[in-house]
Amino acid sequence: MAELRTAMDRLTDQYDHVPSAALLADAGQQLHKITLLADEAPAGRAQRALRALQADAAALMGQLIWDASQRRDHESARTYYIQSLEVARHLRDPTAEGHALLRTCYLALYGATDYHQGLHLALQAAQVTRGTSQALTGLALLHAAEAYAFLGDDNSCERALLRAEKRLEASNSTDAAHELFTPTHFGRLAGSCYLSLGKYDQAQRFLQDTAAHMQGRRKSRAIVLGNLALASIRGNDLDAGLAVLNDAIDELQGTRGGGGMNIIFRAARELRPWRNENAVQEVQDRLLALMEAA
Repeated sequence: MAELRTAMDRLTDQYDHVPSAALLADAGQQLHKITLLADEAPAGRAQRALRALQADAAALMGQLIWDASQRRDHESARTYYIQSLEVARHLRDPTAEGHALLRTCYLALYGATDYHQGLHLALQAAQVTRGTSQALTGLALLHAAEAYAFLGDDNSCERALLRAEKRLEASNSTDAAHELFTPTHFGRLAGSCYLSLGKYDQAQRFLQDTAAHMQGRRKSRAIVLGNLALASIRGNDLDAGLAVLNDAIDELQGTRGGGGMNIIFRAARELRPWRNENAVQEVQDRLLALMEAA
């Protein structure tokens, strides 16, 4: 069990530093090994521990597949999230169940752009985990806030952000999902909310501060920088938008994170009114080079 958990932790730690495609084979082998051992283990503590690890491994596999596909292969990712969810419910583990629900919420919000379904799943995850994990409940409420922002519901978004902030502030190192939460989560999601609501000055304040404190988490930082570039461009600050966009491309050079890639290409499309500017053409060339390196 210790060896299996160490191997899983190593894969999780690598996620933010290398392309997900490079981790898929190892992650698949680990999930297969864990599932076989769980199936063969006698009922009791060992089997339960293996099933808990299986739920985590299935969730990681779904995360890697979705990221490696540039957030396009929703169905394969959903298959693994369903596996994680079923194991969690078999164990009656609300934290693992909430994590699987939240991962499925991401598919709806950022893949299928089904914001109502994403909101439903985020609120369901918050409800399931409210008695077991302040961190996971807070994260679920953050994504509920973003769903409200996508739907243009300013007041509900603000209320969800406030509830999320209180939950996250109450979290500590004994939380069952402590490893899923980082101090930059709130700023990252709040900035994204204000971007969607068209409040570009507020978005920039949150995203700039968040990006400055995210050294080391390259895939997540690329998403933040991509959103910051969008906020700058939509606020008609072209120079700032281009500078941040170049930083985002730097972060993606070695990781090719699906979320960051999608956002920077969205930002590039919004540069069309300035397409004859030399600096804009240079960014477009860098994006082409990034795609050719795939």
